[in-house]
Amino acid sequence: MKRRRRSTYVPSPVQYTACHECDWLMLVPPLQPGEQAVCPRCEHKLSSLPAEARLQPLVYSIAALIMLLCSNLFPFLGMAVKGMHQDMTLYQTATTLLEEQHPALALTVYLFMQILPAICLLLICLIYSRLGQWRGKRLRKRYTLWLFRLIPWCMVEVFLIGVLVSLIKIASLADIELGYSFWAYVLFSLLMLKAFSVIDRDWLWWQQSGPIHLRSAPQLNGRAIDQNLTLCHACHGLVSLKTHRCPRCQSVLHARKPHSLQWTLALLFTAMILYIPANILPIMVTESLGQQTYSTILGGVVLLWNMGSYPVALVIFIASVLVPMVKMLAIAWLCWSIHTHRPHHRRGRTRLYRLTEFIGRWSMVDVFVVAILVALIRMGKLMSVYPGSAALAFAGVVVLTMLSAMSFDPRLLWDNKPTSNVTDQQGTEGEQDRVE
Repeated sequence: MKRRRRSTYVPSPVQYTACHECDWLMLVPPLQPGEQAVCPRCEHKLSSLPAEARLQPLVYSIAALIMLLCSNLFPFLGMAVKGMHQDMTLYQTATTLLEEQHPALALTVYLFMQILPAICLLLICLIYSRLGQWRGKRLRKRYTLWLFRLIPWCMVEVFLIGVLVSLIKIASLADIELGYSFWAYVLFSLLMLKAFSVIDRDWLWWQQSGPIHLRSAPQLNGRAIDQNLTLCHACHGLVSLKTHRCPRCQSVLHARKPHSLQWTLALLFTAMILYIPANILPIMVTESLGQQTYSTILGGVVLLWNMGSYPVALVIFIASVLVPMVKMLAIAWLCWSIHTHRPHHRRGRTRLYRLTEFIGRWSMVDVFVVAILVALIRMGKLMSVYPGSAALAFAGVVVLTMLSAMSFDPRLLWDNKPTSNVTDQQGTEGEQDRVE
């Protein structure tokens, strides 16, 4: 583990914990700034201690909010074609969709690119500005719970990729201008990602409520569920299942997510059904000189390929076609492996789950591309772009696959014990060696 030296820091406590992905019990030692603790069984990151853990999230969040405000005050993009000039602001990506009678799509786009990121940054400011104070402690706990629930839905960097793809699509048709708001939004994206990266859930909850005390020390190198313990899904504290509610955040406790496979498969099958119209129906309608052209997702990939934009065509194909399909197949296979009690390659399946949870949000690129082009290209009969009926269906596919991955409990992959005692013994010895 790399260590960064600082003159002062707030140390993390010595604490018992269980891995969120494999339920393995272990003792986490005090961390120095720049260090992180990793599960020796499945290699899941347990906790970390950034340098200046109390100050950095607050500073980066305030700077990001200032940049977000600036990105809405000036033109975002401009386009000039045949003597006509068109500017768009950032909020027009949603208001134009409202004008075209697509309120659900407008709300989805604006939530992910501005509203939820702004809410998360405001919550960080509220939490860290009063960290260590007794007043408002209960309300601050609720803010912390909502912060970690909303962070996965902030898609600012995905929106920026959508902007770049849109620019490449129309670069051969018109002259493009990057406004001041574009650069402010780029800075906002970088600052927001940095603010999220220096937040550690365990350290934050320990600063607010202290450690959770168990009546007796658990036995290490075993599963938490075997000792009637569980990891709180909200604050990641190790708690006895006899309490029914977490004493630190008051969340309801479960040894495993209730009906995890049922929820995962229900959301997954719904996404599969929506995936058919999302690829068959047009996602975008282009009107040029009075003639309308309908474009599907695959049609857009082919158009970019024929234009010579091979890297962009490959990115769109991977993000909008390959990733949703692979993610749905991967989640279905993980559920099937649990149902059939497959004991082998658990670490590989856990890594696959980790990958599917990470890549799912990037499929929203195509929806953002449609929103940007609809807001930017508004020149009447000369050239205009309108959203197609597949845009909302595809956004539904992305949201449902993300919810499906969140409903899946990776600890179920480790609950199936190997049939061979030799395999169990070798695995335990290897885990002990890695702990040492």
